[in-house]
Order: sequence, then structure tokens, then C-alpha cells
Amino acid sequence: MADQINKVVLAYSGGLDTSIILKWLQDTYRCEVVTFTADLGQGEDLEPARKKAEMLGIKEIFVEDLREEFTRDFVFPMFRANTVYEGTYLLGTSIARPLIAKRQIEIAKQTGADAVAHGATGKGNDQVRFELAYYALNPHIKIIAPWREWEFVGREDLIRYAESRQIPIAKDKRGEAPFSVDANLLHASSEGKIIEDPWVEGAEFIYSRTIAPEDAPDKPTYIEVGFEHGDPVSIDGEAMSPATLLTALNTLGHDNGIGRLDLVENRFVGMKNRGLYETPGGTIMHVAHRAMESLTLDRGMAHLKDELMPRYAELIYNGFWYSPEREMLQAAIDHSQRHVTGTVRLKLYKGNTIVVGRKADKSLYSADYVTFEEGQSDYDHADAHGFIRLNALRLRLNKMMLG
Repeated sequence: MADQINKVVLAYSGGLDTSIILKWLQDTYRCEVVTFTADLGQGEDLEPARKKAEMLGIKEIFVEDLREEFTRDFVFPMFRANTVYEGTYLLGTSIARPLIAKRQIEIAKQTGADAVAHGATGKGNDQVRFELAYYALNPHIKIIAPWREWEFVGREDLIRYAESRQIPIAKDKRGEAPFSVDANLLHASSEGKIIEDPWVEGAEFIYSRTIAPEDAPDKPTYIEVGFEHGDPVSIDGEAMSPATLLTALNTLGHDNGIGRLDLVENRFVGMKNRGLYETPGGTIMHVAHRAMESLTLDRGMAHLKDELMPRYAELIYNGFWYSPEREMLQAAIDHSQRHVTGTVRLKLYKGNTIVVGRKADKSLYSADYVTFEEGQSDYDHADAHGFIRLNALRLRLNKMMLG
């Protein structure tokens, strides 16, 4: 017997699956449904989602452009840490879930809803990310995860249910999709079906955010990215808002074949997954940020950040954005960015993002100290002898005592 639910806020894309979920919630829980559709830069017109919700009898419909908030409050803080999961993944899907969950909880409070629902499957990471965020923001919220509850087994069951409830089905939705796609302003990920064999190269038609590196121009593109306190703020001297800047970097990345990733990752729920990811603007931003830090961060601070980063990345990947430990790490990361201000010059060429210059008013780089020529620094070459002897002491003792 289903729990008593009065009103539920559904994360609604307007697609077939979430439209089926909408009707299933009404049928199963006999409750009122509020739909929430977020524009995170996935590149789709969201008005059809509003119209479809209206057609399905929904009275309270929320369609919101969250691109600036997404980039400013989620993507940028993550990139200040140079966050990479398992060495390669820039966490494009992971970082979008906390914002969607946050707005669902806020809308639930605004509309008097006592429950929230999502369309994540029972095998993936997103169910965990959504629900950990829900509970962190409202410990008493009720959560409905239809893919873990209903009795539908396959696509045919869903199609039959949709037909029985007069839910429109596009012709291309009647068969199994060759792969699934999740997209936002930061990235696009493709998974499942024809992509599942990790030995088989992904076909070119799978990619939507980048051209093939071999098809990119033979002439390199040079750009300058300006930073303030760790965040990119301009391209070639033109100040831009966070979402506008990331959009511009996406275009530059697309045109130069930058940001493709063929990845086998370890899901939080325990299985491995193969995906083809595209993060064109994020890849450029990541390389540029590290170059800016190389000039402005003290060695100890930079190395400590690199030690903390895998833990920070794992927290985001596993859905702990709203955890106290992530917030603690964020405070340390943000403190490190106080002087990460300046400009990085990049060469974009056939899938590569190459740093060719960097400058900062508060640079820690000193030509006088580093030069092999006679400089003006107070560095004394003779000091190196004692420095090396002290560092070698334990090695010498180890060899003398243990052979």
C-alpha cells in the first residue's frame, strides 16, 4: 500500500519517461502533482514541457532558467578545486543534481507539497544524488522513486501504459533508444546500449557537443582567459557572466574538437559503467585554472589542494554536495583562491588545450630567483649543500644500518 501523499513535486523533463511517471504518481498515490523543469543549458526548448504538463492536467507548473545559478554556484566552486573524478571525469552530470534537488525542495515548501519525485533508475548514481540532497535540505520530506517501485519491466510495458493513459508518444520513442543522453551547460554524457561494450569505439554520431579532433581547423585558435579569485571572468578581455562565459568556451571547444572522454568509471552503487562524455568549455576552463594557480599558489597550498581534490571529487560524485565535509573543504578551497587572479593565454588545436602564457599582478614567480644567470636574489648556491645533506640523512642511515 502506497504511503499517503497529498502533493508531490516531480523533476519533469517533458519526455516520455517523466510523463509516464507523472500519470503513474496520480494513479498510484491519488495525489496532486507539481512539475518542475529546469533549464541547465541542455539546449532544448522547454515550452513543450510546460504545454505537455498543462495537457496532462497539471495546475502548478514551474519552468525555470537556472543556467547562471548553475554555473556560478555549482560549476565554478567545483572548478576552483580542479575537481576530477578518477583522473579524468569533470563531473558534468554529478554537479547538476544538487541544484535540481534544491529547487524541488524550495518549490515543495512554496506549494505545500509533502513529497518530491525523480525519474532516476534503480541502477544509477542519480537516485543517490537526488535523495541525499533532498534529505540534507529537508529531513522530513517524503521521496518517491518510481523506477524502484512500479511493476513495469521493459519499454513495451511503458508504451502500453502511456497508450492507456492517452500520453502522446513520438514515433522515435516507440523503440528502444540506441543510447541515453544527459546534457547541461557543462557537458553531455552518452551511455547504454551500443556504448556498453568498452572495447568498441564510439561512433561519431554519438557526439553532439564537439567535432572530431581530426576535423578541427588546421590553424590553432589563441584565446586569453581572465580570472578573479579563481573564477574565469573574461575571454580576450571581454567581461562575461558565468553562464555566458561557459557558453562561449563551449563554442570554442566544439570548434576545436576539445573535451571528448571515453570513460569506464566506478559507480557509487557498486558497478562499473562505460560512457562517452563531452566537456568542451569545462576542459578549457580546467586547464586554464591550473595554469593560473601555477603562478599564484604557494607550493604547499597547491600540493595540499591536490591531495584534498580526490576526496572532494568523490563527495560530489557520490551525492554529498550538501554534506558538512564538502562545505568544510569548500571553505579551504575558496580561501586558497584569494590571489588566483590574472590572465592565461591558451592555444586550442585539434583536441588539445595548450597553455602558452600566464600573468598575474600577485605572481609568486621570480625571474631573479629562477634564472641560471647572475640574478639579484639573495639565493646562495652554497645553502643547497646543507639542504641536501639534511634530506639525505635518513637515506644514508637506512643504508648504513640495514645494508
